Amino acid sequence: MKSFGQLTNEQIQREDDLLSRLMSQAGMEDIACFEADLAEQQKQVLFEITTKIEDTENALKQAEHLIQRLKKHLEQLKGLQRVLSK
Repeated sequence: MKSFGQLTNEQIQREDDLLSRLMSQAGMEDIACFEADLAEQQKQVLFEITTKIEDTENALKQAEHLIQRLKKHLEQLKGLQRVLSK
């Protein structure tokens, strides 16, 4: 027959094991939740970057069109200057 001290130690060990398993499980749930949140944040940042790239490309195209119009207008002004300078 086991002594009271041995029974107490065994009970404490079982409780420690159970607590460790519960904490491990809770930790895994926290990690899984954290990973899901992190994946969502990554998707959101990727979407924002993609949107900024598209906006920048559109702004660049508009700037290039403006440059072409300004060059055409400059050539017209130079042509008028030549005509009027004669």
